[in-house]
Amino acid sequence: MTSTIKVNTIQNTCGADIIKESGNTITIGASGDTVTLGSGASQSGFGRSGSVDWQTTKKTANFTAVSGEGYFCDTTGGAFTLTLPASPSAGDIVALKDYAINFSTANLTIGRNSSNINGVAADPVLNTDGQSVVLVYVDGTKGWIPTQDDTSSIGALFVAATGGTITTCGNFKIHTFTGPGTFTVSCAGNSLGSNKVDYLVVAGGGSGAAKGPGDSGGGGGAGGFRYAADTFSVACSPAEPLKAPTGLSVTATGFPITVGAGGAGNPAPGGPCAPDGNGANGANSIFSTITSTGGGKGGYGAPRCTASMNGAPGGSGGGGASGNAQTNPGGTGNTPPVSPPQGKNGGAYIHPASPNSQGGGGGGALVAGCGGSGPVNPGGAGAGLPNGFGCNGVPCGSFRFYAGGGAGGRRQTSNGTGGKGGGGNSNSSGTTNTGGGGGGGGADGSPAAGGSGGSGIVVIRYKFQ
Repeated sequence: MTSTIKVNTIQNTCGADIIKESGNTITIGASGDTVTLGSGASQSGFGRSGSVDWQTTKKTANFTAVSGEGYFCDTTGGAFTLTLPASPSAGDIVALKDYAINFSTANLTIGRNSSNINGVAADPVLNTDGQSVVLVYVDGTKGWIPTQDDTSSIGALFVAATGGTITTCGNFKIHTFTGPGTFTVSCAGNSLGSNKVDYLVVAGGGSGAAKGPGDSGGGGGAGGFRYAADTFSVACSPAEPLKAPTGLSVTATGFPITVGAGGAGNPAPGGPCAPDGNGANGANSIFSTITSTGGGKGGYGAPRCTASMNGAPGGSGGGGASGNAQTNPGGTGNTPPVSPPQGKNGGAYIHPASPNSQGGGGGGALVAGCGGSGPVNPGGAGAGLPNGFGCNGVPCGSFRFYAGGGAGGRRQTSNGTGGKGGGGNSNSSGTTNTGGGGGGGGADGSPAAGGSGGSGIVVIRYKFQ
């Protein structure tokens, strides 16, 4: 038997509508009422309002969450894992809160239980004190999406690596290599966290050339200077014009690191045209696809050695030697060419000589070596970065400089000045781990040796949390 009751409105004893139909809209409950399902009854088709039922018994060990519930997670007894529901449906919801403000000491891991979290197939680790998260399951592509996360990016993966000397600055790690090694990446990260690294790659500086029986040697060119920094930008940094547009993406593998040695200076030659009077170019430094070229050696200051009096090309070019009643050009910088350029040209010796017969200065990362026949020919200035590519520090405060050119030698005195960034003064070597060029040889009377180039350096920086 079928019975039908047809009404438009049902009212309570006070005359307030508790069920009312208007058009295709049915309203249940009057303003201020609470609609409750009977014990054991269930609802379907209404979905969730986005709220959860918070469980007031805290969780202290591994457990599996139930959709529609929120949990206070206490990790004071040790880290544990909250596992999300298996085979979730769209609209399922789970919430959590750091009960003891302790997640940075003992982490909580969210086990994804085969579903993605924010589109990532990985279990995020919550490590921020006081963290609270609400996760709603949407679909098989994004999976669980945080609709409330007051302290972090759920689903973010960060670069993790070992190698070199590691220091930490806030959310960043800096790996410094002053010699050969391997930068070993165990996690390549993702775009929600970090998936690129900044780099500073400086090659070894070229040696300054010796002063021969006649005139003064040219300064060594600085090692090539290349860097990228996605994680900071300091407009007043002297290196800012040389910054590459973006950092390097990495994969989970080992990256061999080569740190170039400085070109070796040689003892003062005894003959008028000793073949090794120029010394040597610096060696390359290499990280991944980035190669910085060693600095060019300076020109050898001896008469009748026309070819060897020119500065050599390199990351920055070596300076030309004085003498032979001719112009002796400096070496070409940024050789081979890269963009942004890795260095500048060496300074030329221009005849006629001044009384001091000084060689040309080696090129630096930012400034070409001085040439001509003035009273001194300093090396070109290098480039500076905030606190040596580590912490930013005071934005326009002290910078650490790299890749300065070596000074040209002077025949009668020895006080030519190396370029800022480790360039050697006359007769002096470039500074270790700066890529500075060696100073050209110069002294009154007998031959004098040129200085060795400074070794290079490789620094890698990335966000790790």
